[in-house]
Amino acid sequence: MGAIPLNKRLVPPTGEDRIAAEFQIPYRQYLDASASLVAEPPEFARNPGIMISLYRAMTLSRIFDAKAIALQRTGQLGTYPSSAGQEAIGVGYASAMQAVDAMTTTYREQPAQLWRGVTLVELLRFWGGDERGSDFSVPREDFPVAVPIASQAPHAVGIATAFKLRREPRVAVCALGDGASSKGDFYESINLAGVWQLPVVFIVINNGWAISLPREKQTATETLAQKAIAGGIPGIQIDGNDIIAAHQVCSEAITRARSGGGATVVEAVTYRMGDHTTADDASRYRREELVSAAWKLDPLARLRNYLANRQWWSKTDEEQLIAECREKVEAAVAEYMKLPPPSPADMFDYLFETLPPALQWQRKQFTGG
Repeated sequence: MGAIPLNKRLVPPTGEDRIAAEFQIPYRQYLDASASLVAEPPEFARNPGIMISLYRAMTLSRIFDAKAIALQRTGQLGTYPSSAGQEAIGVGYASAMQAVDAMTTTYREQPAQLWRGVTLVELLRFWGGDERGSDFSVPREDFPVAVPIASQAPHAVGIATAFKLRREPRVAVCALGDGASSKGDFYESINLAGVWQLPVVFIVINNGWAISLPREKQTATETLAQKAIAGGIPGIQIDGNDIIAAHQVCSEAITRARSGGGATVVEAVTYRMGDHTTADDASRYRREELVSAAWKLDPLARLRNYLANRQWWSKTDEEQLIAECREKVEAAVAEYMKLPPPSPADMFDYLFETLPPALQWQRKQFTGG
């Protein structure tokens, strides 16, 4: 007898399709919008010192964000992407990392960068158009901001491959947006991460918008976390405005990667409170009531209320923190303003090891020497 055709083998006698595989996407939340615990919290969430340090980092990021927008509006900074509303997931995954880990990020990840040790002045330099702002003094092996969409995902896979080949207990953490999760770069990266069981964690920050395109018009998947299934790796969705869930789930994923368990996709559901960048006007495509509703889920207010409800935080503490953060930001701005601008010749001097003849001529014409 000849072989039974494949399509015949897959169809049972009743004519109904068998189930080839089934998957579930878990969802994690500990702290709801009213600052009430909806699940038993992990141990760190019972520690006032840890929770206050997370809140302080989120507050510094929010105050820096407002100042950066003001600087751009007055012509003292370049185009800037606000991170307001996304502080919990940024601080959450960054605080779950170890210093030896490496981070690749999209823009809008200032909360994570600040936690990792990027300075306020370095952030100002970068968004002021000075690439020397990417020469981080502390996280030396964290990658610069990736402005092209999803290009940092293959970078993270390359880093993770190096870690595995060297047998180093290190993890690459890649942060990208919901729109980036629809790019081929992302799918290729999770595919290779799954095949090679790489120590990499992908944080997909679902803030509802891929520039002006709403999430529902950008992908038809019910969740973004389920895209991990295509790569054969776990995916989980979290409340991205819940700092407890953000830190805990990212810690679990990073620990798993470090121990040889492979990659994970974490989808953090949050909201982009502001415009895509200061070059955008979101009021042209987004209803104001959506933004107003999102502010009721503000991660800073949620954590502040959590602290206050446990008598860990007072009005005086809040006032002192805001004053301290403003002082730090203003000091950084003053230092930034005093820095000499980069030389226009840098665009020639730091691109090629040996400048091609055509560009040698251009450099001479441009610089006069």
